[in-house]
Amino acid sequence: MQYSIVNYRDLEKGSLRFDSEYYHPQNLLLLQTLKSKSHNQIGDFAFVTDGIHASIDFDENSKINLLSAKAPKENYFDLSGTGFISKAQDEKNKRTRLKKDDVVISTVGTIGNCAVVDENILPANSDRHVGIIRIEKGYQPYFLSSFLLSKYGRFQTFRESTGNVQLNLFIYKIKEIIVPNLPQNFQKLIQDVCVKAHELKTDSVNFYSQAEVLLLSELRLTDWKPKHTLAFVKNFSDTQKAERIDAEYFQPKYEEIVEAVKKYKGGFDKMGNLTKLIGHPSNPPYETINTENKTFIITQKHLSNYFPVDNFWKDEEALYTTDDFIEKNKKYILQDNDIILYSVGAYIGKANLYNANIKATIGSFLTLIRPKIEKINPFYLLVFLNSKIGQELTRRNSRGLAQQYIYPYDTRQVIVPILEISKQKEIERLILSGQKSHNLSKSLLEIAKRGVEMAIEKNEQEAGKWIENELKALKIEI
Repeated sequence: MQYSIVNYRDLEKGSLRFDSEYYHPQNLLLLQTLKSKSHNQIGDFAFVTDGIHASIDFDENSKINLLSAKAPKENYFDLSGTGFISKAQDEKNKRTRLKKDDVVISTVGTIGNCAVVDENILPANSDRHVGIIRIEKGYQPYFLSSFLLSKYGRFQTFRESTGNVQLNLFIYKIKEIIVPNLPQNFQKLIQDVCVKAHELKTDSVNFYSQAEVLLLSELRLTDWKPKHTLAFVKNFSDTQKAERIDAEYFQPKYEEIVEAVKKYKGGFDKMGNLTKLIGHPSNPPYETINTENKTFIITQKHLSNYFPVDNFWKDEEALYTTDDFIEKNKKYILQDNDIILYSVGAYIGKANLYNANIKATIGSFLTLIRPKIEKINPFYLLVFLNSKIGQELTRRNSRGLAQQYIYPYDTRQVIVPILEISKQKEIERLILSGQKSHNLSKSLLEIAKRGVEMAIEKNEQEAGKWIENELKALKIEI
């Protein structure tokens, strides 16, 4: 058991905190280490505010990004599903408009995630669930964000959060966070490492885009845009053949894609004929005993753009299922090159390719697709499903009223164009190149964070040498 003995006179001035977690021995040790260094509080060198307090007026046509608490991650932003704020509301809220080099930190939910604003996400505004740190002097933005993500920043953001049902990190507490005053040349090194990481992240996105462009150009659908038609006519025989009577299914935009696929010189086939398995197990029960050979459960939160998030099994909230369940559902143990499909929710139809080499199965609201390697390249199928035409064809087959759902039977009916093998392999090469750049980007951000910790615990000279050696090992030049 760990405990701290704190004299009443030594309680943090102005904190009004008496809870034991606040004075946990580990927290006090980290605080002592920080205070042994020259340091400042964020409020001493930065302007700190939060986002819009009113309800957000979303407008998909404005193209002004809206950053909420789920946008900042580990030194990068994930804008999928965040939406766009209307031009009118953005104009009324100039205080909360984001600027280049602003450090944005989540203050609700997963508190303490942060990232630095660059030109790629601008124009942008923010809601009340993030804090905006605008540095005025003395600190490099990526150094500050890397520090806040390190254990010396994380313990402070969590320690200073308050609330019962939902924790909040208030603006005045962000201003009180202690930051080490390390030399500018070391801060610049951290800044350069993070900038390189973001360049590699941009490269990965470009590789993925090239793969989709290659697919669309083959089908002559590069410039195709979906158009929702208000009125059209279909025969009753068409509804009998499709076993559907909903108007959405018969939208002409889907027929345009189907016609292009059927005309493709390489031919086409149904998803069901190109795969060994399309399905999902019943909801896996959770195991409460920490067994050695445990089988993890991948859920929707573990999926990303093309591959599951790194080290999902190390997530503090990672779940695993029972041996009895796996014994009855062996076919649903994930294999390399399996594709995991969102079956319900905001990202319905999006796909990830599994290559983590960790024993795992899928949870509810996901569908497993196991391609026949001899018939179709899994990386090509991944790109097809995530392309704008693949998304349209997959979502066309969704069913439901309150919430749309894609059933395995309907997924099997989706038609897939069969590109020649060389084109499929080229798409695989592009995706693997994108994944390599993505992984290198993540590694660099981790190096930056660990380098900051090492500078605090030892000194910036030793931390700088360690960073340089890590970069050499990765064959990265800054």
